[in-house]
Amino acid sequence: MTDEAVREETRKAVDAVWRIESAKIVATLTRTVGDLDLAEDLAAQALLEAVEQWPATGVPRNPAAWLTSVATRRAIDGWRRRERLDERYAHFARELENDASHFDDVSWDPDRIDDDVLRLMFIACHPVLNRKAQVALTLRIGGGLTTEEIAKAFLTPTATVQQRIVRAKKALTASKAVFEVPGREEFSSRLSAVLGVLYLVFNEGYAASSGDEWMRADLSAEALRLARILAELVPGESEVHGLVALMELTASRFGARTTSTGEPILLADQDRTRWDRLQISRGLAALERADAVGRGRGPYGLQAAIAECHARAATFDDTDWKKIVILYEALAQLAPSPVVDLNHAAAVSMAYGPGPALEFVDKLVASGELADYHLLPSVRGELLSQLGRSEEARTELLEAARLAGNERERAVLVAKADALLSDQ
Repeated sequence: MTDEAVREETRKAVDAVWRIESAKIVATLTRTVGDLDLAEDLAAQALLEAVEQWPATGVPRNPAAWLTSVATRRAIDGWRRRERLDERYAHFARELENDASHFDDVSWDPDRIDDDVLRLMFIACHPVLNRKAQVALTLRIGGGLTTEEIAKAFLTPTATVQQRIVRAKKALTASKAVFEVPGREEFSSRLSAVLGVLYLVFNEGYAASSGDEWMRADLSAEALRLARILAELVPGESEVHGLVALMELTASRFGARTTSTGEPILLADQDRTRWDRLQISRGLAALERADAVGRGRGPYGLQAAIAECHARAATFDDTDWKKIVILYEALAQLAPSPVVDLNHAAAVSMAYGPGPALEFVDKLVASGELADYHLLPSVRGELLSQLGRSEEARTELLEAARLAGNERERAVLVAKADALLSDQ
């Protein structure tokens, strides 16, 4: 293999490690140095060092541990170089030097920093930040999403998301926020934002907003892992169990959502014998725990109930679509949003036909709230197709393909549009 090929393979390895492990690395460093911006800078420096060294030495057996170790030593070196090193930093450096060696152990378990990721999410959801800033910052540093992916999740311009993140970091620095899980008196005020972040991270894994793969199962698995931890921390919070239930039930279908080559398989065409029955059982148990709290179902619990309808149906045709319509109506009352309305319309089409559903969708089109959301013309195209309005349907599906950021999803939409052309 040529030197250039080795460098390219190394770059891909570094990119993969960072995509999967960045949240854990930054979380550990933030706890260590007590400063989010410094932690990100140190992690970036370690990445550069990996790009320089790994072509010659090979990718370490535990690349996340290697990066964390390098970044930690850089922090120690930086403190030592200070012209007037105060006792606090001197003590910190001595402790870190004594402890840093465990990062070099190839048997070091990266799960040791799992709680650090959760701590990072809670600090990013600090009350000095508004909700939009909390969620954007946590998705960036705790969820490992790019600003472009966050922008797609929020249906917001990328520049706006970037500004939110920069302002959020400055606000945290100015407030001298401490890197720790808040006391119980502050816990519930931050919990809603943390749940929102975990939900969005899971959804990005379920249907990747960009790239060549339809799903990013690693992201969904990380969100579910953190949600399970959170459920153990706050067993009396119904919506935490509701979110776990939603994730478990949805993730149970992952094995049936793609072909062996990664091509998408839509819900109606999935082989339900490939659904993970154990995961469905865990999801149903989590939904029971949510109900047992006795506060009624919140937005996550209602979405879990919708997922339950799919999980209990032996076939697609057995799905209780009328119940799903009712659940979406309840969800729209608790957590109104145009995306909920669009999903409601799709359920209406299954329960009552494309005509009534199209009326809902046309109202959404007229409102302009989902102007750049590819699923709006996608759903409208499906409804028009069912009504025999093939030419209009094809126009909508091609528009959906144009707006879609994911290559796999774009290919599915184009194929649907082409199929309509051949039917004419």
